[in-house]
Amino acid sequence: MSQKLVERLRQEFGARILGEASEHGDESVTVARDDLPLVLAHLRDHEGCEQLSDVVGIDHPGRQERFEVVYLLRSLSRRHRIQVRVDVPEDEAVPSACGLYRSANWHEREVYDLFGVPFAGHPDLRRILCHHEFEGHALRKDYPIEQGQECTRPEKLFSDEDIAHAARRANEVSAQPGVVLDEVHPSDLLTVNLGPSHPAMHGALRAECLLDGETIIEARTEIGYIHRCFEKEAEDHTWAQVMPYTDRLNYCSAMLNNSIYAMAVEKLLGVEATPRAQAIRVIVSELSRIIDHLVCICANLVDIGALTNYWYLYNVRESIYQSLEKLCGSRLTTNYARIGGMSHDLYPGFDEEIKAKLQEMEQGISDVMKLVARNRIFLDRTVGVGAISTADALSWGYTGPCLRATGLAWDLRKEAPYSGYDQYEFDVPTGENGDTHDRIMVRMAEMIQSRRIILQALENLPSGPVDVDDARVILPPKAKVYGSIEGVMNQFKLIYEGIQVPAGRGYGFGEGANGELGFFCVSDGTGHPYRMKVRPPCFPIFSSYAELIEGGMVPDAIAILGSLNIIAGELDR
Repeated sequence: MSQKLVERLRQEFGARILGEASEHGDESVTVARDDLPLVLAHLRDHEGCEQLSDVVGIDHPGRQERFEVVYLLRSLSRRHRIQVRVDVPEDEAVPSACGLYRSANWHEREVYDLFGVPFAGHPDLRRILCHHEFEGHALRKDYPIEQGQECTRPEKLFSDEDIAHAARRANEVSAQPGVVLDEVHPSDLLTVNLGPSHPAMHGALRAECLLDGETIIEARTEIGYIHRCFEKEAEDHTWAQVMPYTDRLNYCSAMLNNSIYAMAVEKLLGVEATPRAQAIRVIVSELSRIIDHLVCICANLVDIGALTNYWYLYNVRESIYQSLEKLCGSRLTTNYARIGGMSHDLYPGFDEEIKAKLQEMEQGISDVMKLVARNRIFLDRTVGVGAISTADALSWGYTGPCLRATGLAWDLRKEAPYSGYDQYEFDVPTGENGDTHDRIMVRMAEMIQSRRIILQALENLPSGPVDVDDARVILPPKAKVYGSIEGVMNQFKLIYEGIQVPAGRGYGFGEGANGELGFFCVSDGTGHPYRMKVRPPCFPIFSSYAELIEGGMVPDAIAILGSLNIIAGELDR
């Protein structure tokens, strides 16, 4: 499908397509900067590419056109993907795609922040991950990785002019036919910070709200309070050493991060995990999905006052964590997967233990549904609150449960199966209104489907090794290390030089607990990634938060945030 799309683009634009490439199943075209808006608009309007998944910046300091900007587009309706690349010299601008895709706003700000590439026509081009006082651009190859900076002054998100404009809007919104209100003045509005230390906020997030009474007239959001420079650190470590860093992305479902990252690197290597390793990845990934959904649902219900439900479900999460700790020696950050397989096999009795705990989970979900499904307070707090349409959700870059809550049954486990997901029978739950209620109920139903998948995987677990038989990728057995010079040298080179990933690039992705988790990997043929770009599911989702809460009340903002399931470690990396 994507190859035919490239052919159609070549027919449509002719010599304006400066180049095309096909690597590891990823199709791409290169266009001039001036032609970028035209090509993107054509892809959206005529080729069904309704979603801009990500924007990737790459630094090539030895080239005349130093920077490369890659737009990752996806058509959910026609099931194809394409990458559009543009080259840009230092200090020159790329036309913004904000007029075409709403998700472009934050994606382009990230490239601007970390590489210094400006985007002409962007409505709010300022830093997003780094502090506003930060000097330099952290992902440029010449930025010293050990250089620390002290940044202390908080950014004021609203200017006096913004507040005055919001005051006029408040008066317009509040006015009813036949009713004359006094003019609303800026002094009548209250600026309130929700977060980063507010107890109702999830993670180190900040939303600055302009309130008219308790109604949110306008809001702006800020992230970056725990930015740990995942992508910069990845360039300074071997491919294998990056694995523990993936745990710290979505720490509520670390094993999902492990497995999807391993698949991304395996894609570049041309390596496929063994059938047993794939089945184990499915099992631990679905357990992680359940844990992640439990955290989201439990916290969300507590936010709106339904505390009792927390105990019915959170005990199940703790029980599953006990099994994961027995499996890999850790609870939250697991480091269980390996490039080419797993660190070790399942322990004896794992299957029966997990089956019993899944039965507990099913009973817990049943108990909670009896408490909330027809509860008037719960329904009043969630139905119609934070609603978003499918079209808007796609434009904002929604994936996962938040997108499925709008009614679109899009799940990468079905649409782009990996790790043998096409061999399992499961349904894709959807909502209708894309509101807080549907986002909660979709996750409830997804846990039941995850249980179905796990039981099938345990019942049909293949025998055999959990690692590929490939000395380029997998550490040799200790007996071979201790008993032969070949084993010693094999381990020495893999540890000190790293896995030698062939030069090239590839985008590996999977269905994370909160949506599409992707790793855009660029290799220069060495043991370290040349560029590692993470596509975190909740980054584009949180970009829509300010719009979702405008017009609502402060309690609505808290309920909406919990239903979006924003994980700070994944959000700002």
